[in-house]
Amino acid sequence: MHTVPSEGGKVTVRFGSDRVCLISAVPDRGFTARTSQSEPQTLTVTFSASRHRSEITATTQPQSRADVREVSW
Repeated sequence: MHTVPSEGGKVTVRFGSDRVCLISAVPDRGFTARTSQSEPQTLTVTFSASRHRSEITATTQPQSRADVREVSW
């Protein structure tokens, strides 16, 4: 399992050989969480607040990794 912190919350995922499984997505105070997974290899969790968005993308392609993108306005 792998936990990824962001400004909007924390995501815990499990990487398999050909898929990513969401264990938990816990938003911080003032944020909401949304998940999407159009294919087994890639999972995206978005934490949103009135002036900030944290987007965490976990994938197994080409290797297991998680990236965090923070946007404020």
